[in-house]
Amino acid sequence: MKYSIDRKNGLISSMTVSDSSPHGARAKPAPKWPTLVREQSRSPRNYLGTIAMGLTETAPLLTMNRAPAEWDGVDPGERARRLSRAGVPAVGVRIRVNDEGEVCARSNHVFEGYWNQPEETATAIVDGWFHTGDGGYREGAYVAISDRKKDVIITGGENVSSIEVEDCLFQHPAVAEVAVIGVPDEKWGEAVKAVVVLDPAANVAAEDLISWVKSQKGSVNTPKTVDFVDAIPLTAVGKHDKPTLRKQYWGGRTRAVN
Repeated sequence: MKYSIDRKNGLISSMTVSDSSPHGARAKPAPKWPTLVREQSRSPRNYLGTIAMGLTETAPLLTMNRAPAEWDGVDPGERARRLSRAGVPAVGVRIRVNDEGEVCARSNHVFEGYWNQPEETATAIVDGWFHTGDGGYREGAYVAISDRKKDVIITGGENVSSIEVEDCLFQHPAVAEVAVIGVPDEKWGEAVKAVVVLDPAANVAAEDLISWVKSQKGSVNTPKTVDFVDAIPLTAVGKHDKPTLRKQYWGGRTRAVN
């Protein structure tokens, strides 16, 4: 069973299923990218329904998003962009984005703390606000996630959103699956690297994908290198396991910051 960005295996949102799984219907993570949302909404199976964001620590729902009737006449690209947002706060939930750009939440179902881990709890909950670890911003009532804070790539002093680069690469017809991470670079501190699973029928060079991103996102966001792999490691819940992926390139270092 592939993660949601795999074009080969059906449609996935936070509460949708892929009928290609040998284990039957399974809930999977929400799509991260407007491109994927647009493809899913156009599919005959169109499993896109309600998109939700939450964490184990929030038991788990914080926001919800769906396409209201007022969006029926909206351009498909803009509609997909709107649907790729995390959504509006659920009933009883308050959301704010702090000065560091991190999404914070409070409600009566946010956890009280980590068991026997007071230091971690003090970091996660500050003045009653739970820090989600997600970077984001507000668009009116809506919350949009830009990236996990730990997944933001700092290259040459510039912040690069891995999600934004992944979305750009996923628009290329040869790309079936992609994860973007930062890797050590002596000149830039970190360099953008794309790890790509190609469509079985595709044949494309790394230079082609690099040029593809550069033409749309500019030099800062462009991967310096592209690695082609058969599969990208996943977590138990089907998300890209970026910590495991990064270890392949940060091995032997005491910290994953260059």
